[in-house]
Amino acid sequence: MNRRELFKSATAATVSVATGAALLASDPDAVWGSAATRESPARTLLPMPFIETRDRAGLFYRDWGTGKPVVFLHGWALNSEAWQYQMAHLAGHGFRCVAFDRRGHGRSTDPGRGYDFDTLADDLGAVLERLDLRDVTLVGHSMGCAEIARYLTRHGANRITRVAMVSMSLPFALKTPDNPDGVDKTILDAQRATWATDFPKWLGENARPFFAPETSQQMVDWGIRLCLQTSLQAILECNRLDVEVDFRPELPAIKVPTLIIHGDHDSSAPLDFTARRVAKLVPGSKLKIYEGGPHGLMFTHTNQLNADLLDFVKS
Repeated sequence: MNRRELFKSATAATVSVATGAALLASDPDAVWGSAATRESPARTLLPMPFIETRDRAGLFYRDWGTGKPVVFLHGWALNSEAWQYQMAHLAGHGFRCVAFDRRGHGRSTDPGRGYDFDTLADDLGAVLERLDLRDVTLVGHSMGCAEIARYLTRHGANRITRVAMVSMSLPFALKTPDNPDGVDKTILDAQRATWATDFPKWLGENARPFFAPETSQQMVDWGIRLCLQTSLQAILECNRLDVEVDFRPELPAIKVPTLIIHGDHDSSAPLDFTARRVAKLVPGSKLKIYEGGPHGLMFTHTNQLNADLLDFVKS
């Protein structure tokens, strides 16, 4: 088939699909056949698993298993697919595992707004309310831990039993007079300027420290692909939010049992600057350190993380 014939074939297919969609919207029987003439049982279009927020954003979610609910919040630039190894493990042990893509990430809609922690906490609230989840264990990674913290201080813990925070970016990354060990704003601004020019190139050059030395290249490539499913606006705005909001005043208000898991080789969120500080701020929290652990523990320390999360949700 030459190029002209290939183009004609593709155009015809596109027209056919568009025509079918129009017919389906106006008269489903015109596409599927009437109920009286179909040989197979009636076909219906299944609704996609989306939850609509108050400002009409659509959050794609995964819902695996049955039992007490465990809700997963992913880190910056990733999406709910990053949690699938933990979800499969816990679902196989009698828990209902739910994870959703943050707005602008993965398969969720890209509304162009709402990149503030109050709105993101409300998004989590919409998921819990729409699915009517109670006695929930919340599990967050990186930025997802901050969303959990804001949810608890904004909405309370009526639906929440316990919290696990993995490779957190809390409590506060920006350098200020009362946070002298933080990162200078000019460095963070320059990094975002690089992303705004060529984010895929930056990922390719900087992804490896997120993983362990023994992590397969295929796993690294998969992680990069997850990040490339996020809109550039969400990449930039969520990073700015994650590093510039100070959670130190909020963390002491968390009263539910809290497990903190962090690697001692985390170059994205160094242990002493994040998890150790949070463990002192959250009353009664328990800190568990993974030797040699980088930021992406769900990819690199899968068995250990799965076991620790299972023990925690059973407690």
